[in-house]
Amino acid sequence: MASTSYFALVPAAGGGARMGAECPKQYLPLAGRPLIRHALATLCAVALVERVYVVLAPDDTFWPEAEFTDLAAKLRVLRCGGATRAESVANGLRAMAGIVAADDWVLVHDAARACLTVDHVETLIRTVGNDAVGGILAVPVADTVKREAYGRIAATVPRDSLWQAQTPQMFRHRMLATALAAAPSVTDEASAVEALGLKPKLVAADTTNLKVTYPFDLHLAEWILANRK
Repeated sequence: MASTSYFALVPAAGGGARMGAECPKQYLPLAGRPLIRHALATLCAVALVERVYVVLAPDDTFWPEAEFTDLAAKLRVLRCGGATRAESVANGLRAMAGIVAADDWVLVHDAARACLTVDHVETLIRTVGNDAVGGILAVPVADTVKREAYGRIAATVPRDSLWQAQTPQMFRHRMLATALAAAPSVTDEASAVEALGLKPKLVAADTTNLKVTYPFDLHLAEWILANRK
């Protein structure tokens, strides 16, 4: 197979309603910088990643251009975000098509996973780069899992084979575009690829690659960034 290239895509068109903030979650301050800055800076620091695309809502007025001047060599802004994550990713893939080849790898990452490290990304690339399908970062479920019904425990779910999906999720451009066109309602890229009957690879990460969803998560992410060695 001919050599392929690696690109990152970060959908950031959502509002983050669960944070209850006055601005979109991705622009909240974290360790003195906008939350989204941390993930984008990490992706730009990965030598194998040729370019990092961030997908914004067309009417986004919060994007702090001055915060990203040092990343200009790799970072590109696409103002083609949609109403859902899947739509934003699909729109981003279409916008990238003139530069990214069908068999090039695309690493889709959550803007809210601010504690991503270069090692996380390099491990994913090293493990999945020769895979026929692609794969994702994930962690085995550690807690006992309960299924709920009407506010009560309906069942305890065996956790032996359960993993918690993270990002980046890495698939070839053509495969991912095809998968999202066929399954536009998914909440992550792996689900769309699974709907094609394929089985993405699980790559063990760690819990520091958390997704900032609720206000307390900002404090936890800041602690991780401040104490990471």
